[in-house]
Amino acid sequence: MCVIDARSLQRARIARTLHSQHLATMTATSNATTPAATSSIVQTVILCPGQGAQSVGMAKAWGERSPRARAVIAEADRIFADGYHSASACDGRTLSDIAFNGPQELLNRTDISQPALFTAAVACFHALPETISAHRVRAFAGLSLGEYTALHLGGAFSFEDGLRLVMRRGQLMQHAAETSKGSMVALIGADETQAEEVCARATAMGGILVPANFNAPGQIVLSGSVEACDNAITVAGDVGVRGTKLQVAGAFHSPLMASAAEAMREVLAKVSISPLAAEVWSNVTALPHERANPQLLRQRLVEQLVSPVRWSQSCASLLAAISADGTRAGTAFHELAPGSVLKGLMRRIDKTCEVVPHDQPHDQA
Repeated sequence: MCVIDARSLQRARIARTLHSQHLATMTATSNATTPAATSSIVQTVILCPGQGAQSVGMAKAWGERSPRARAVIAEADRIFADGYHSASACDGRTLSDIAFNGPQELLNRTDISQPALFTAAVACFHALPETISAHRVRAFAGLSLGEYTALHLGGAFSFEDGLRLVMRRGQLMQHAAETSKGSMVALIGADETQAEEVCARATAMGGILVPANFNAPGQIVLSGSVEACDNAITVAGDVGVRGTKLQVAGAFHSPLMASAAEAMREVLAKVSISPLAAEVWSNVTALPHERANPQLLRQRLVEQLVSPVRWSQSCASLLAAISADGTRAGTAFHELAPGSVLKGLMRRIDKTCEVVPHDQPHDQA
């Protein structure tokens, strides 16, 4: 006989409520009249932050203000407690306790920041006011880890599956970082050609180095072995740019993440992927994912771990698509919590595109 206690029933009710609310949102998104047909209708683009945006206290105000956000956070705490195996790192604390109270050093751990960021953004999305949430969502896009948030909100997988995916992703990346001893370098003022030249010169001196993030014009990040990163700083001036070493846990989006990528392939194979209800932009291709090709979507997420994040190209491609169908004037861009990093990057990508950040509930549009 299977005995279900009251706590299990409550958890099931929370999960069903979150799933029903999300399906209702996505159904409204899919069925809404497009701005092309009715000029008074405003559509939205939702941008989801990636690792590096985390800060102590993130999404706390959203949880205090919104029952729906609180439900997301409570569900995340349950899933985190059930699936997190590095108990020594968090000393039995809940995910929300770490996110709300820190310390920052613990929150910065890749295996903790990723589920915390995913939860914060989803909680924020479900707490947005009706003046925003009533509009048709034209597209979702997320930076690195944020792509998983975008895919969940776009209908690819449930909140629980999404959170378990990013928990495992964070653990695998943390392990790969600890075993490979890599680093990352920000190039200031570089274009793609200059970045490739810095990589070529640095690796000729020893080590592995590749472009990892095309964040915005003049802001490119390289990733690889510590030796090659040090070489990059030395040779950057020779090609007219400046290199700054970043304080990161490892060489993300580089061949040094190959072990994490292969392990993630097995994890993704076990997760059910649904057809997307809205466009979601891929970091790897800078184009929308195919809506009903789950195998290709899984492959892109594996590739993302060892490929450059083409955020600048993704935003430019998205803006071009919206302009091409005549809906640019009726499109509002919103950045989910935490922070406003993506607003700053978009300003460098296209100064005419204004992004509204929602780090706090009072940041409304």
